[in-house]
Amino acid sequence: MRHNKANNHLGRKAGHRRLMLANMAASLIKSKRITTTVAKAKALRKYVEPLITKSKSDTTTNRRTVFSYLQDKIAVTELFNVISGKISERPGGYTRIIKLGFRLGDSAETAMIELVDFNEIYVKEAKKTTTRRSRRKATSTGTESASIAQDVVETPVAVEEVVETPVAVEEAPVAVEEVPVAVEEVVEAPVAVEEAPTETAEVVSEDATSSDDQTSEESSSDENSENKEG
Repeated sequence: MRHNKANNHLGRKAGHRRLMLANMAASLIKSKRITTTVAKAKALRKYVEPLITKSKSDTTTNRRTVFSYLQDKIAVTELFNVISGKISERPGGYTRIIKLGFRLGDSAETAMIELVDFNEIYVKEAKKTTTRRSRRKATSTGTESASIAQDVVETPVAVEEVVETPVAVEEAPVAVEEVPVAVEEVVEAPVAVEEAPTETAEVVSEDATSSDDQTSEESSSDENSENKEG
């Protein structure tokens, strides 16, 4: 029985258990979440959270201490460069354990352990709840209703200014009505075209009269010549 036993041995010796937790901690830091059994997840939370706390102060001593536990340079770099920036304001509780049910092979209870600040779904829901609370407080004090009333009173002034714009639109047809005047002037052009045939007709009549006179003169001259011969 495990009376007054602080640590779970997980059915392994000390060396095997230490290396297993180091590998799981490095995988958690790189992937931000892993799936394992509930017992291992609880043991891993005790192992990795003190290392995450050390990453808040980026010193050579802390980097060497964390590396002695993890034995992974990539995980140490990820912890001090990326994770430390997001958990700087969090005083603890960097991980979350979510139970997933029982495994089919051995019916072991499984769980997912993840870093709290890297779950975007939970972060967005937390932001939404904070904004709703602030709006309820504002409505209870009455400051927000007063500001809305001022905005409603001020808006008709801008609407009246917009109504004045159609005056300029009504003046536009005046210029459009002046256009037919130029069209009527164009219609007068065919009058000059119609007068042209009259001049030609007069010329033809003059030619006809001149030809008639010539024929009459020729006939008279012929008659005179015949009289003389007779």
